[in-house]
Amino acid sequence: MSDNHAHDTNKKTLVIAFIIITFFMIVEAFGGFLTNSLALLADAGHMLSDSISLGVAVVALTLGERVANYSKTYGYKRFEILAAVFNGVTLILISGFIFYEAIGRFQNPPEVASFGMLGIAIVGLIVNIIVAFMLHRSGNTQDNLNIRAAFLHVIGDLLGSVGAIIAALLMIFFDWGIADPLASVIVAMLILISGWRVTKDSLHVLMEGAPVNVDLKDVISTIKRFDEVKGIHDLHAWTITSGMNALSAHVVVDGRMTVHESQMLLHKIEDELEQNNIGHVTIQIECKDHEHGDEVICDIEFESETGQHHGHAH
Repeated sequence: MSDNHAHDTNKKTLVIAFIIITFFMIVEAFGGFLTNSLALLADAGHMLSDSISLGVAVVALTLGERVANYSKTYGYKRFEILAAVFNGVTLILISGFIFYEAIGRFQNPPEVASFGMLGIAIVGLIVNIIVAFMLHRSGNTQDNLNIRAAFLHVIGDLLGSVGAIIAALLMIFFDWGIADPLASVIVAMLILISGWRVTKDSLHVLMEGAPVNVDLKDVISTIKRFDEVKGIHDLHAWTITSGMNALSAHVVVDGRMTVHESQMLLHKIEDELEQNNIGHVTIQIECKDHEHGDEVICDIEFESETGQHHGHAH
């Protein structure tokens, strides 16, 4: 699947999921108020964050389509990571609100229309299963941080619906009033865990941390595997956006190298690094003795991305 096709598929999936989740979020919120169920209101609150998450994800993918310019040399792809941070923080705040509301209900469990709660929760479960299946099947939940954030939102919702169903059944058959706030607390814990993970991963990207799917020790070993390479310094690896890793480094070579030989070496290094999940590579070759001459290549800068090579010699 090409990157463009995957991008279009992700966007279409997010739009459909956004419409479904937003519609049922309104239904569940009304149902929560009518039945006086905190578990349903908690799930509706989570679905509100889902709706926001999916909407922001669509905006992020749309902005990411803009081409790079002199002001934004990588384009607007990083907005996707900012959206993921927003989603993660939203989840954490919502979980805090649910915990706060649940404390009062544990002390004074209110009357809940448990049969109405059960019916709405079952419909919610079905809706979340459908949306989760769509995101998992069509969206890139492994490599795309924003799609994964949206997927985690929906999974949390799905589990929240299960909790609401169990709570309704406990109230119907055992008249256990605290089942409703207890279910809401379980949902809040799931929301908090998901929010923390998404926020942590997103901040790692914003802090230019090494990509989680790149082992720098393997990268260094891969480059040093070539006999021409005598050393590496100023090595940096970071994530531009989900699925787009970059690397820059100075590679020291010993001996005389022609332009052809240096470019052959750089082609080989790039091919190897692609196997290490790095698609954007910038390498500067330096001669160990910094000799000068017609046939000697020193301080060659080389940049590659998707098979395009550029370089110049000094």
